[in-house]
Amino acid sequence: MFWIIIYTMKIVREFERQIAEFYHAPFAVATDSCTHAVELCLRYQAPKSTITIPARTYVSIPFTLIKLNIPYVFFDTAWKDYYFLEGTNIVDAAVYFKKSGYIKNTLMCLSFQYRKTLSLGRGGAILCSSQEEYDTLKRMCYDGRSDDAPWREQNIKTVGYHYYMTPETAQLGIERLKTAVPKPSQGSEDYPYLPTMAVFQSNDT
Repeated sequence: MFWIIIYTMKIVREFERQIAEFYHAPFAVATDSCTHAVELCLRYQAPKSTITIPARTYVSIPFTLIKLNIPYVFFDTAWKDYYFLEGTNIVDAAVYFKKSGYIKNTLMCLSFQYRKTLSLGRGGAILCSSQEEYDTLKRMCYDGRSDDAPWREQNIKTVGYHYYMTPETAQLGIERLKTAVPKPSQGSEDYPYLPTMAVFQSNDT
């Protein structure tokens, strides 16, 4: 029975390999969403200082910072294709699809949500630069376990989260990556001004 699990996990690893190759990144960790990719990176880095984020972005980014009790401030700045969570090397690249587009030495978070260029319905990935980053983030997204042995046989040492990409989504990604055509660039002008929303006016950051 376990050989079936090993086989299906190889599909996810192959998708990770192809995404890393496309962006020209050393490694890629497949996740179930870009939001969870960002969350995993923040948990991995555990920043202690205030994070600065654009006032115009997707609402899940400040919600994730609130969830993790990380102080943040909005900054009214224009951006295109991607932006940094200032104070970290984490990049929100949810709308960015560009061959060889990886920014060296960053944790670059991608989205494969249904409206994105690589439309898989749901899914994300973290592009990273080191084996240590890959191994740790891979375990974190996969309930703290590795994918090469039954979890009951593992001495799990990493707190994990149920944020992994399914083999079915990975297989779809492998097929659609072959013919994916980049959409027009997106950026800050495509998002509402978050600070005026009631939920953020009442939030003490």
